[in-house]
Amino acid sequence: MAAETVAPSADQHASQSVYEQIRSRVLREEIPPNARINIDALARELQVSSTPIREALRQLQGDNLVVQEPGRGYRTTPILNPTQLRELFEFRLLVEPWAAKIAAQDRLQNPAYRLEAEIADITALVSNQSDIRYELMDHDIRFHDAILGSTSNEVLRSAYAQTHCHLHAFRLHPGERTGEFTVQEHRVIHRAIRDHDPEAAEQAMRDHLAAAYLRFEVAHNISRGTPVLPGVHPDRPAAGNALSL
Repeated sequence: MAAETVAPSADQHASQSVYEQIRSRVLREEIPPNARINIDALARELQVSSTPIREALRQLQGDNLVVQEPGRGYRTTPILNPTQLRELFEFRLLVEPWAAKIAAQDRLQNPAYRLEAEIADITALVSNQSDIRYELMDHDIRFHDAILGSTSNEVLRSAYAQTHCHLHAFRLHPGERTGEFTVQEHRVIHRAIRDHDPEAAEQAMRDHLAAAYLRFEVAHNISRGTPVLPGVHPDRPAAGNALSL
């Protein structure tokens, strides 16, 4: 006998809504980095009891956006420093080009249709909104997760998920208002995976991550002189006129 599907309760929907609202405030720095969170004040502002606030904060702790200090409550985590940013992208450059290559090879679990749908959805937003940075972040999470998920490598996917890389990158630099460069780079990755071209998919992902890192470097003036990608392609010059801030 098939298991009966249980619909989410109203309380679960309310808790998720509170989580999304607090998450948005943290990511947009309406609650500053490394700041103490006043649960009672948040409950009053969101017009809920303290229970869904505490549940949301536990979820955000899992996202590494807040930490709980014994006897002192919750505090938002600091933003990434330059060394942490470089290390994060070094990790991504190790795993994501490989994942894109595997996704292009696997004809049974090829994620091209999901990637195409994601690109279509975010493109539709561009014509309706002047600033899609927050929505672009969630698109980016789903796009990259679809590629990683298609590898069926749960160890890799779990390790990647624990970095919460898109959330922390957004806090450091919200990115492009229109998503022009990110979406174009995603289109190149999608075409290579759709066409079952592993080498092109691997290179497209590497180029996308390189461009994304260099956008962060330029936006925050992290390095002096010509920006250099951490650990990969040190002889490749930065295409400064192709970067979107």
